[in-house]
Amino acid sequence: MNSHFHNLMLKLRNYPCIKIIIAQVKRSPKLRSTPVIPPSLSFNFNPIFVICACRAVDQTMTDKRNLTRALGLGYVIIIVISNMLGSGVFKKIAPMAAELHSSEWILLVWLAAGIITLFGALSNAEVAGLLADTGGEFVYLRTIYGRFFSFLYGWSLFTVIQTAAISGVAYVFTQSLNSIIPIPDLLLSLQHFDIGGIFYPFRDFGIKLTTILLILFLTFLNMSGLKSGAWVNKAILLVVGAGLLVIVIAGLAGGNESSAGSMASGQSPVGNTVTLSSFYTAMLAAFWAYQGWVSVGFIGGEVKDPNRNIPRGIIAGVGIVIIIYLVVNYTFLKMLTIPELEQINNSGNQIAGIEAVRGLWGKGGVLFISLLILISTLGCTNASILTGARPYYAMARQGLFFRTTGRLNNRHVPSSSLLWQGIWASILVLSGTFDQLTDMLIFAVYIFYGATAMGVFILRRRMPDAHRPYKTWGYPVVPAIFVLFCVGLFFNTIITRPREAGIGLSLILLGIPVYFLLLRKGGTRDGSPEGESGKERNQNE
Repeated sequence: MNSHFHNLMLKLRNYPCIKIIIAQVKRSPKLRSTPVIPPSLSFNFNPIFVICACRAVDQTMTDKRNLTRALGLGYVIIIVISNMLGSGVFKKIAPMAAELHSSEWILLVWLAAGIITLFGALSNAEVAGLLADTGGEFVYLRTIYGRFFSFLYGWSLFTVIQTAAISGVAYVFTQSLNSIIPIPDLLLSLQHFDIGGIFYPFRDFGIKLTTILLILFLTFLNMSGLKSGAWVNKAILLVVGAGLLVIVIAGLAGGNESSAGSMASGQSPVGNTVTLSSFYTAMLAAFWAYQGWVSVGFIGGEVKDPNRNIPRGIIAGVGIVIIIYLVVNYTFLKMLTIPELEQINNSGNQIAGIEAVRGLWGKGGVLFISLLILISTLGCTNASILTGARPYYAMARQGLFFRTTGRLNNRHVPSSSLLWQGIWASILVLSGTFDQLTDMLIFAVYIFYGATAMGVFILRRRMPDAHRPYKTWGYPVVPAIFVLFCVGLFFNTIITRPREAGIGLSLILLGIPVYFLLLRKGGTRDGSPEGESGKERNQNE
């Protein structure tokens, strides 16, 4: 019996398909060394060998479907900074002045928001080091709280958080472009068309159309390959850093003395007091400027040694941005008085950074900083698009999003996920104002940031012996402070910004029926990480 079987195997090994399998196993050091192949068998053709060969082929096909790990620590830091350094540093000081009426309080808010962000980053870094994978927070929350809560996060990313950030930053890009090259207005006859008296999709349609074209262009750029998108971020970051340095040096050397005196006194105008509520509200503006640090976790599957490089990259990137924001805003406060900043905020169509440099260098200064804002917001928009589509890819692989978003193109990029993200971000451009979008997304995202920080406590109890490349500095105080702050921000926004909070909560809760609908249509219920059907796998291959 054995001899007959052996002769049959000898005949089969001459078939072309079998030769391919044999060659695949010989090229695979991992499979050659596996214990299921005894050394005595070498590569003789036997049933055990066939099993191992099939594993080799399966591994090869799986590898073809996987993302490519191409990014080192340097790129991680660049992506963190690029996701944060966008429109906020130039624009958000004005609404903060309108809320606080004091230069010192404004700087204190920037510092406090930076420290809170750093506390969140330190907490997130431990979770990221332990659970790093493509999808970032989606993967973390799934491990900590289960599929339902992680789906709500991913759904919120798509409906309001990530896509609103993309549309908001891109809109500021177009506004800056308009200050240099006037963009003609379009569809004037539809200017007053409204949806519920809240949204005016055709108002300033020329600017909105240009914004949409920018989003789609950067979407297709990132569909061509991750390395090209990351290279763009690196180049843009160098230019923006150099430009900000020039402004800081010039501004500190020739700033507005009246503003500096006001800052030194630290006094608010008569009748205006800074309350805890107003401080929290001003921090909404600051958090928009710091928003984006967590996005690097979305590309965990494309980072080299992610368990070490993601935590290190997050902490380094956030620390650098805190220093940049404090120095730049101190410079702006030397160049503009509080009443001037309040007037800029009330105008609705001015950018504080532009007006600060206008007083320093005139029209030439306006051109300079407008170009700088163009480049900065271009980099931030590109970075947000690059990283933002990865959670939808991870969700789709588990049967919790559009099936097409779980496929990779021939460059190992989730192109369908990028495209869906670009389409929805373009729709959001037509929906609301810049400040409305940013306040809404900050309210929504800090619900989940707080949940991730809470996960530090949960995972230490649930997985006490797991290897942690990074442990949160100051545990348990640091994550506890961040969680308590997120709770305070949640309730304060409901009180002070009820419309933004209401829209944000509505979009999050809308995900509940969508979740159960997806489950009915074939989403996996067993919590397995692989949510593809056999048909889907074949399509991906």
